Amino acid sequence: MKLGVVGATGEVGRTMLKVLEERGHDFPALRVFSSKRSAGSTLTFNGKKLKVEELTEKSMKEGFDFLLFSAGKSVSKKFAPIAAEHGTTVIDNSSAFRMEKDIPLVVPEINSHAIKDYQGIIANPNCSTIQMVLILNPLHIAFGLNRVVVTTMQAVSGSGHKGVVELRKQISDEEYAPQVYPKRIAYNCIPHIGEFLSNGFSEEEMKMINETQKIMECDCDVEATTVRVPVMYGHSESVYVEFKKEASLQEVEKVLAQAPAVKVWKDYPTALDVKGSDESHVGRLRMSHDGKGILFWNVADNVRVGAATNAVKILEKLL
Repeated sequence: MKLGVVGATGEVGRTMLKVLEERGHDFPALRVFSSKRSAGSTLTFNGKKLKVEELTEKSMKEGFDFLLFSAGKSVSKKFAPIAAEHGTTVIDNSSAFRMEKDIPLVVPEINSHAIKDYQGIIANPNCSTIQMVLILNPLHIAFGLNRVVVTTMQAVSGSGHKGVVELRKQISDEEYAPQVYPKRIAYNCIPHIGEFLSNGFSEEEMKMINETQKIMECDCDVEATTVRVPVMYGHSESVYVEFKKEASLQEVEKVLAQAPAVKVWKDYPTALDVKGSDESHVGRLRMSHDGKGILFWNVADNVRVGAATNAVKILEKLL
């Protein structure tokens, strides 16, 4: 089988290779691609050294069985359609194709039926969306979702390595001016991820709203506030849910205890607790004062659960 990873030298690309190794995969024909700047460097997979190739239109026309893309929206828009036109199934981690009507947006535990007998481009959802829908979907199946209100606290690694670098520099240098974020991120919280739209919501907030409904094939009301926080890895979310059917706290706990890729905590997880985990972690489950809804705390490793591992799971479903 012929497999390639595009954006292989980035944080998510490297993690994709790591997750493939951890899950026991080996691909004799594996190739790795990056920008011209990183071409010629080497990566290691299952003890073998791989030379990084420059991403070109010519290489995308060669025809792969599968390509894992994690190189950003503009790169995906240019190169993924070329690969798909030449018979390759592309699993794309960017936001380029997520809301395209005929392109599946997939979390394998929820809607793998969308890629049965499918060939073309498959979209990997937003990191903050993936961890939340892993919790919401089993609850939706059991009780029906009516309304979801979520506030996220998203790590700087969600912006790529440049976000991590900026936080580290600002921690050590109070005079280091913001370059990645609109305001200083060290010792601060910024409720501004992506551009603000005419409706007052940010791009990231609309991703969570629209992607949740598409993945779960659900018309439930979703409201989101997304916040960048000075944490290196791990997205945290405070979520309030109202159901169509009456549900007790005990019934909710029972459903989540049986849900795939979900771990329920008696107390609560933190970003540091879940680093390296491939599960979506949930704690602080409690009933609202009026008895109409459930509140919970949700944390996941955004580079793995929110990107690399979900892409690899999509590949495994296709295999």
